[in-house]
Amino acid sequence: MCAVTEQRVLEAITEQLTDCSDAVYQSINVYGHACMLIYIPSIVDTLSLQEFVSTPLKAEANSEPDWPRFLERLDHGSAFAIPYIKAYQVNRAVELIVSGNAVLSIEGLPYVYYFEITHYQKRTVSESQNELVVIGPQEAFIEDVQTNLSLLRHKIKHSDLKTIHFSIGRYTKTDVYLVYIEGLCKPEIVEEFKKKLGDITVDGVLGINGIAEQMKKGQYSPFPIFQYTERPDSVAASLMEGRVGLMQDGTPSALLTPVTFFSMLQSSEDYYQSFYAGSWIRLVRFFFSIVSMLLPALYVAITTFHSQIIPSDLLITIAAARENIPFSALTEALIMELTFEALREAGTRIPKPVGQTVSIIGGIVIGQAAVQAGIVSAPMVIVVSITGIASYIIPHLDLGLTFRMLRFVMLILGGTLGLLGVIVAAFAIYGHLANLRSFGTPYLQPVAPLVFQDWKDTLLRVPSPFMMKRSTSFTNTKNEKRQKKK
Repeated sequence: MCAVTEQRVLEAITEQLTDCSDAVYQSINVYGHACMLIYIPSIVDTLSLQEFVSTPLKAEANSEPDWPRFLERLDHGSAFAIPYIKAYQVNRAVELIVSGNAVLSIEGLPYVYYFEITHYQKRTVSESQNELVVIGPQEAFIEDVQTNLSLLRHKIKHSDLKTIHFSIGRYTKTDVYLVYIEGLCKPEIVEEFKKKLGDITVDGVLGINGIAEQMKKGQYSPFPIFQYTERPDSVAASLMEGRVGLMQDGTPSALLTPVTFFSMLQSSEDYYQSFYAGSWIRLVRFFFSIVSMLLPALYVAITTFHSQIIPSDLLITIAAARENIPFSALTEALIMELTFEALREAGTRIPKPVGQTVSIIGGIVIGQAAVQAGIVSAPMVIVVSITGIASYIIPHLDLGLTFRMLRFVMLILGGTLGLLGVIVAAFAIYGHLANLRSFGTPYLQPVAPLVFQDWKDTLLRVPSPFMMKRSTSFTNTKNEKRQKKK
């Protein structure tokens, strides 16, 4: 039932659309031959259909009969004012209808014509919700991939910007686009992406994270090898660095790869400020990202096993605060960290008008009540609060979530083995990062391996005129120059 036959065109399509009550069959008789328009009104631009297809067909029916000339005009593409294409397979015709196209079946023809007049409901372009900046563009991607591509094309007006289309999912037929700038990215990364995307066979993908997980098969690391972003300017800047992007219909964000640990600590706002401010903020961000993972573990390890390294006055203060606490420092830290995680998650799920207020008041009230009740000590509340604030400084959610999970591992090791456990865990994480690859790119480059050229845009950001070359982490070495010397 794949091939369209002359006798069973309409019958075969109708059979596959059985119980699709929202499908419309509009019959128009042209010169004594039955023509049937088939479409689903909720996903078709009905105004364009009426103006450019239905009305011309009705006008043709009322004109002087000339069936052979009408067929000739159809074959030459001049019968309608909008483009249309032939489809020779029933399955293909049905797929087009449920994807938002209008199909024209004509009696006596062993094929159908289809019109690409899809019109899905979509929201307008709004400002970014998760990657807020004070200076710089405020627009963000939406759930419509064509709109997202137009935002990207508005940033990069060059023919070397390539978009390769994939349809993924047996049932969802989700549109996915691989985007890159030809000549800047490494060709082997593009080929690897094409192969992996072509090998994905699933029932459907509703979020771009599903594609990321399919492409990470065999690579089990808590650290992200993709960067999620909802900002068109971030995608454009990354593509010009030689990276590759993935954009999916129905998802208001894009995937970027390869990534490094240091690129995940960078924000688009770094480039909209002066290089002094951008460099300072990057150093602060890097310091507090380490604090968010290590501070509770170090506090518990030192107060439990190595109190001799704490100054006497501070040690007396901590001891006095913990005098009536019935729990060990480790248990105390775990209680507070889990409570903070619960408050963070609750703040996300609670409706926006009250979410922020409830999370802030909840944190203050619970912390104060816990201290007064003698369940936790005041120094522990301070440590957990600083750690929580530090975790919000990390610009990318995936990396921040990884640090939050590793914080508990470090905390348990610090509370059971002391500083030895913290140091061993830190070296294990560093060794893992040194061996991790994001589509062939070392995760710790330019630190390991050491590439001095790329240090211009890592922990510090030098002025733009001094960044003459692109990062060797991502770019095709044949085109590494970013700008010419004056």
